[in-house]
Amino acid sequence: MPNEPQPELDWKDGVIPVARAFDDPYFSLAGGFQETRHVFLSGNGLPDRLCDGFHVAELGFGTGLNLLTLALAWAQTGRPGQLRFTTFEAFPMAAEDMARALAAFPEAAAIAAPLIDARRAGKTEFTLPGIAVRILLGDARDTLPRWEDRADAWFLDGFSPAKNPQMWGEDLMAEVARHTAPGGSFATYTAAGHVRRALAAAGFAVERAPGFAGKRHMTKGRLAGAPEPA
Repeated sequence: MPNEPQPELDWKDGVIPVARAFDDPYFSLAGGFQETRHVFLSGNGLPDRLCDGFHVAELGFGTGLNLLTLALAWAQTGRPGQLRFTTFEAFPMAAEDMARALAAFPEAAAIAAPLIDARRAGKTEFTLPGIAVRILLGDARDTLPRWEDRADAWFLDGFSPAKNPQMWGEDLMAEVARHTAPGGSFATYTAAGHVRRALAAAGFAVERAPGFAGKRHMTKGRLAGAPEPA
């Protein structure tokens, strides 16, 4: 992947990657899998809503941990079919760094291996067990407006709004809403007031929820006026 702008990393305890440009870890120091399940899965009403063709989109691919957690949750439902997963990433992690980070989650090893192999080969479209994956490289402020699709659920997982404000601006949150299907939802770990206001202005019914691992609040919501999924 020689033409992809890769992030400069530090490693906390030799295990958790920290983006040097944002001084922010890629996943929770208290448990990455548990954080993803609490924030992004439960926050979007998953896995209950998952079904064949269900489309999850994400801002900030990082290590791919959210994708792997979703894949495991889908497999555990035993339901037939295939999910769709589209993720927007400006600074894709090198495959070897991804492998180092995901080694902390041995329960995902069987799914992590084909993900790492695909990224090592420079692929941005590939299939994991039960999920068709597409990675859109570049600044989401440029790539999301051009995206010709809509998601049923969003994982908003950019670096902290205080350290990476461009990922949480009103214009980008409006694009998230514009690319959300009727009845669609979002979830994010942040409870920053300006992010909640931007999402509300974009048309979401926004609510705070208990955060992960001692964090007081996170944020979730659905498009205002959209029907609850069956």
